[in-house]
Amino acid sequence: MSVSFTPAEVRTLSPVHKQAVRISERYPDRRDIFLCHAWDDRQGAARELHDELEKQNVSVWFSEKDVVLGKSLIREIDKGLRTSRIGIVLVTPSMFKSLDMEGIADKELSALLATDRVIPVTHQTTFDELRDVSPLLAARSGLSTQSSSLEEVAIKIAETIDTESDF
Repeated sequence: MSVSFTPAEVRTLSPVHKQAVRISERYPDRRDIFLCHAWDDRQGAARELHDELEKQNVSVWFSEKDVVLGKSLIREIDKGLRTSRIGIVLVTPSMFKSLDMEGIADKELSALLATDRVIPVTHQTTFDELRDVSPLLAARSGLSTQSSSLEEVAIKIAETIDTESDF
């Protein structure tokens, strides 16, 4: 499937691409993406986005597969954040609830916002609604399933982090 980027998406994603290339050169063994999501989305939209990214040969840190029984969830998330080139924040109504409760997703978001390597993906919500919850994340712009399917979003993310691309 071929996708095209809007001019706004190119402006938003170009700095992330540059960071992904820089980090890949310095740390070639890192995962491509850390997927930040609400707990309630783990079997739905987050799993679907994870699977679509893996179809694009993107290596994804995803708590559902990377945190094994007996391990500290917080420590494993910390390692996942440290060993991933960029972060994707899947913004859903469930994510809004999770951020309100200041749970684990809130901590992940805080860590990702401290970098120039985060892409918000709105799903079943809008950037205007996100702006009311997290102005800092909404300021990053990003991708939306209002205008693209999760498959198309995954393809755009894969192209963004492709270190061989002239993005």
